[in-house]
Amino acid sequence: MIIYKSDAEIEMMKKSSQIVARILSELKEMIRPGLETRELDSYAETRARELSAVPAFKGYRGYPASLCVSINEEIVHGIPSGRRLQEGDIVSLDFGVVYEGFYGDAALTVPVGQVSELALRLIAVAEKSFYRGLEELKEGNRLSDVSAAIQQEVEKAGFSVIRAFVGHGIGRSLHEEPQLPNFGLPGHGPRLKRGLTLAIEPMIAAGHWEVEVLDDGWTAITRDRSLAAHFEHTVALTGNGVEILSLDSLEVEGLKAGRTANA
Repeated sequence: MIIYKSDAEIEMMKKSSQIVARILSELKEMIRPGLETRELDSYAETRARELSAVPAFKGYRGYPASLCVSINEEIVHGIPSGRRLQEGDIVSLDFGVVYEGFYGDAALTVPVGQVSELALRLIAVAEKSFYRGLEELKEGNRLSDVSAAIQQEVEKAGFSVIRAFVGHGIGRSLHEEPQLPNFGLPGHGPRLKRGLTLAIEPMIAAGHWEVEVLDDGWTAITRDRSLAAHFEHTVALTGNGVEILSLDSLEVEGLKAGRTANA
């Protein structure tokens, strides 16, 4: 069952999502060759608690960390460790918190130093496909209209959409209905209406979409070991249209400036 949110509940979700946004922005600035991934995890957990939030992933279904750190061919759920980032890596950071009973969830993929053109393009397409899907998130459309738009954008660029993992509803639980695949035909699924809150998260690969999970039981990688990228925001469909709840303040200002320049 889809749980639609009131305006007040969406405002609470925005507070939790803004905590996620702030911490991800700070983590992004930390990325450099030689950094141990567990340092990122420790920072994320400490900052969440400083901001009166609780890390959402730690202990969730037995996950052992607060942050998911996935490098190169790792798609999602990479467990932080003593592994050090290397020049040329790309690293996906996926983080969530619960604050005053509501969850926020977001992810981004960051280059480590100088990376290949392929890696930069993959990261850009993951983000672009999110925004293309977001264009279809409007009242009266079907849920799969969002899925189809994401898939079309990714495949147009010559990449593939990971099919084993999906976006999801979010609110008082980290994962709520509906599930939101990043692929499919348009015109299917529930009608979109006001109060819907989703974590939209394209996960894409430079090669094939098939995956396997490592022996740790969590880390998902591309079966062909091609590079993967992940981009995610918590969003809400409101009476004023769609709102991205997990944009940090600098991103919000950037979007406003862009609208002004294009006006």
